[in-house]
Amino acid sequence: MTVIIDTGCANLSSVRFAFERLGANAVVSDDATTILAADRVILPGVGSAQAAMVQLAERGLLEVLPQIEQPLLGICLGMQLLGESSEEGNTRLPGLLPFTTQRLKVGDRPLPHMGWNTLEPIDHPLFQGINKGDYVYFVHSYGVAEGSLTLASCEYGQRFSAAVGRGNIMGVQFHPERSGPVGARILKNFLEYPA
Repeated sequence: MTVIIDTGCANLSSVRFAFERLGANAVVSDDATTILAADRVILPGVGSAQAAMVQLAERGLLEVLPQIEQPLLGICLGMQLLGESSEEGNTRLPGLLPFTTQRLKVGDRPLPHMGWNTLEPIDHPLFQGINKGDYVYFVHSYGVAEGSLTLASCEYGQRFSAAVGRGNIMGVQFHPERSGPVGARILKNFLEYPA
């Protein structure tokens, strides 16, 4: 069973439908017992880091996140919430992975970075069958710098991490549920990621 953490954000249904299209049993829940008993866990998010942290705190989920030992995938803001802090509202985050999120420095390009852009993945099980130059769909104004946790990179005025991960914890800055066959393959890879 795959549990999508109910963060109160707007893209819960589209994420659930994306997994159902792959034949996965996906449920949306904010119940700690259900989350910790899942085979896979998704942390979705849209909106601001500050508002998301309020939602997580109100649902008692800040205590649950560090207990997750099965494969965990953060999507969009959910990826950023895996880190230690965000410049967006100077927000302290759960700190499951050692990174900070900063406002993108894109020169005269518009923010948010919204639309299709290319990936440059490393050799990692999450990106099996995904090639350099494959397109995925982004909507964000904040991002994570490239570093030792980077699983895939992208460029929009600057290079940034399109995906990060370590061990069982992974995150993608883009929306795989809105990224067509490439996004579906990434979600399928996550479903097959060794527990």
